[in-house]
Amino acid sequence: MDFGKILQEMFSGVMYLFTLEGLKTLAMFVIAGVLIYLAIKKDYEPALLLPIGFGAILANLPPVFGSAFPSALGEEGFLTVLFNAGIANELFPILIFIAVGAMIDFSPLLKDPSMIFFGAAAQFGIFATFLVSLVLIPIVLPATAGDNDLIMKLASAIGIIGAADGPTTLYVANHFQLKDYMAPISVAAYSYMSLVPVIQPPVIKALTTKKERMIRMDYNEERASKLALILFPIIVTAVAGIIVPMSAPLVGSLMFGNLIRECGVLDRLSKTAQNELANLVTILLGITIGGTMVADKFLRLDTLLILGLGLFAFVFDTAGGVLFAKLLNVFRKKKINPMVGAAGISAFPMSARVIQKMAKDEDPYNFILMQSISANVSGQLGSIVAGGMVITLVTMLLGG
Repeated sequence: MDFGKILQEMFSGVMYLFTLEGLKTLAMFVIAGVLIYLAIKKDYEPALLLPIGFGAILANLPPVFGSAFPSALGEEGFLTVLFNAGIANELFPILIFIAVGAMIDFSPLLKDPSMIFFGAAAQFGIFATFLVSLVLIPIVLPATAGDNDLIMKLASAIGIIGAADGPTTLYVANHFQLKDYMAPISVAAYSYMSLVPVIQPPVIKALTTKKERMIRMDYNEERASKLALILFPIIVTAVAGIIVPMSAPLVGSLMFGNLIRECGVLDRLSKTAQNELANLVTILLGITIGGTMVADKFLRLDTLLILGLGLFAFVFDTAGGVLFAKLLNVFRKKKINPMVGAAGISAFPMSARVIQKMAKDEDPYNFILMQSISANVSGQLGSIVAGGMVITLVTMLLGG
């Protein structure tokens, strides 16, 4: 028995920490610790940030002796298996949307269809950031200069971050095979989803007056008819699939989950989708995303660029919804609370809850939650359709 080799294997991990790569590993441990801290201490979407943080720790452990990867990665590592089984083939985003669809009540939107325009207006940041990214990416990342295909694909995924829609962002990034950029893209998308209560309020307050934030809105509590609720997901799937075919997988899975909820004969499946399916896929998705946060792929200049442009997109999406509401108020006798426009992003239902809290802070008797929910669910649809449009347009421009 070669005791020297055994001791070398035992202490190889410790010695690794004293190398340059080891210092990068320690830096990633700090980043993972911040994500876990935000999840536990600040309660910022703990179901997402905690698995992401823990997955990042697993992905950055010292490599197995004689290998270039830690045991959780590598060809047969369980994080690699999960990535290939759920992200590379786009399965996890599809399953998440089935679960989300089963949670969404489209009745408030059907009672006030005008709210769907906020779901469209709040996607402004996606396209604005796409154009800005086309200019900044080759400047900040000289290595990409001349590679127009990569620049356009990367700009597409970065733009979708602004909708605060993690699954759609992953879907777009994976469609364009941006595996080397998956870590910063996914972390930015899900981090900004969790930071909705931090980012949105200052943007909204900067664009509105106290009087505007105190506007009250009427709401009819009566639900839409059962027939309308059943036909809605079917019609939306058909229309979206015809107009924007690339959106069909995500829109279809979202609407399928909603049809399970509303049909009235699949209560067991509806509850399973809302609970067991949502929880299981969230755990697997989170830890798999964390597993992509390998130091060599994350501690790079392009990570800062993606995080910065993602924040830019998120701010512009929020601002677009608020400004659109203010524009409508110029022509309406019955005013809309402009804060409702900010709920047009895809972060369901976090954004709607933030808007209601802000309204209550200004006026304890102001209740605009249902209007905010309406805008929020339309934003969920809007971001999916926008993602499909981006994929279609970029594919056409690249001649694919």
